Amino acid sequence: MKKHIPKLTKRSVEAIRANGSDTVYWDGELTGFGLRVRASGRKKYVVQTRVRGRLRWFTIGPHGPVSVDEARARALEILALAKKGVDPRAGEAQPAVAPSVAALGRRFLEEYVPIYCKPGTAAQYRRMVNRFANPAIGDLTVGEVQRKDIAALHYGMRETPYQANRTLGMLSKMFALAEVWNWRPDGSNPCRHVRTYKEHRRERFLSERETARLGAVLRDLEEEMPSAVAAIRLLLLTGCRMSEIRDLRWEHVRGDCIELPDSKTGGRIVPLGPEARAILAAIPRERGNPWVFVGRFPGTHRTDLQRPWRLIRKRAGLEDVRLHDLRHSFASRALALGESLTMIGKLLGHTQVQTTARYAHLGRESLQTAAARITGSIGGDLLDGDGAGIRR
Repeated sequence: MKKHIPKLTKRSVEAIRANGSDTVYWDGELTGFGLRVRASGRKKYVVQTRVRGRLRWFTIGPHGPVSVDEARARALEILALAKKGVDPRAGEAQPAVAPSVAALGRRFLEEYVPIYCKPGTAAQYRRMVNRFANPAIGDLTVGEVQRKDIAALHYGMRETPYQANRTLGMLSKMFALAEVWNWRPDGSNPCRHVRTYKEHRRERFLSERETARLGAVLRDLEEEMPSAVAAIRLLLLTGCRMSEIRDLRWEHVRGDCIELPDSKTGGRIVPLGPEARAILAAIPRERGNPWVFVGRFPGTHRTDLQRPWRLIRKRAGLEDVRLHDLRHSFASRALALGESLTMIGKLLGHTQVQTTARYAHLGRESLQTAAARITGSIGGDLLDGDGAGIRR
């Protein structure tokens, strides 16, 4: 959309508001000089003119860092050069079109992520670029992004602190690469000094009664969704991460264990109890397909467990339970049975003691429960029913 105003001044520029679409406001005194206002409200000074008969656009810079008088002076220079048939960009080191944050995101996903990130991380980064980064700052050029832009994006995600912090970390990687690629000056990462939110780890564990309810629903759905049921049973029986089961290949199943060559924390061995081995033995193998949980098309594997899980947990009355909570439940049951944190860490594939230490309070709770049972039993012989035998 195009509009004309008598003259672009500081007052008139600041009075312009976004109207839901990209609009260019042309200066009535200097032909070709204008202000582009994005639907997001971002304002940039631009010039449109012909250079040797060819219509060209030039971006001068964003309003704020560039004043309207500075933009007008630069526009006059560009128009004077164009009138002489000289390309105003000739000899400049900068690219003809300043790369946008959206372009930086594409290059990040195409060149960096496939080499340095695992598939699960790559999928998360792709989602964060498309869902959070691009809508907020994707139309800005890489060079004009300021710390306040990153802080505003991060603040807008404050209701989901975990996701906000992960997105901030990804953006920091992207802008560090922008410096490597000469798209920003060294040491100018706009993510620096943006404070992360405090995260409260969510802990949800299935009780024995809830596990029984889940088991009943899984038995009811065995014929309807056998693949999903088998995968969810294995998650609870092994403590594996969802991707480790969903992406499991037959070549990694070795009798009484699963040998994962490349899990989140590197290669590891997952011991299989009799029940887990029985589940794997009952899964039919598809000729020519290396995957344990096959997809809809030949040679593919299952990519989604979340959709069937939402149905299963609703029927079981466990709507607040995530698939990852099955891994927590495995650890919780192990502690209740007296296994040490060291052993549980090995079973779960933790490389850091601190990661397993989050379950320590469950061990204390188990001890407290055991102490209560023991003292209750002994106390019945020492005291009368209401504890009246205790001397006050």
